[in-house]
Amino acid sequence: MTTAVAPSTSRRDRRTTGRETIGRLLLERREMLILFCRVAGLDPFPHNPKVQEVLQEFCQVLVDYVAAAHFSLYERIINGEERRQAVIVLAHDLYQRIEACTETAIVFNDKYDCADQCQDVTHLNADLSELGEALATRVELEDRLIKEIIGDQPL
Repeated sequence: MTTAVAPSTSRRDRRTTGRETIGRLLLERREMLILFCRVAGLDPFPHNPKVQEVLQEFCQVLVDYVAAAHFSLYERIINGEERRQAVIVLAHDLYQRIEACTETAIVFNDKYDCADQCQDVTHLNADLSELGEALATRVELEDRLIKEIIGDQPL
């Protein structure tokens, strides 16, 4: 005899998994922001030998964070796995703006993720400023979506 899983148990399991996924995303975001500050703190860039090392680490974490956000939050919604209409509507409203922030991060990564060394870091300060603005926007938008997903539940 098989027993069916009660709907409330299934819903609880999905929400627990969702909170865990969001928790991992927030840890990735925190690591990325810490490294962003480390890179920015190395100015003047052309005269600091640690720039390449920290910049490479930052680019890797930046790409990991952007990918984690996509696969943990947005893909679930895009694939129709989200059932709550308020989450779907908000995600739809925010997605283009979040995608624009993602594009800024990818452009930055393509420019500065140099296997050996980036020869030209003369525009790094301006590029970091532009990226910082995009990341601030993305964090704000993601937080709105996360709040809608988790409601009043603690992470």
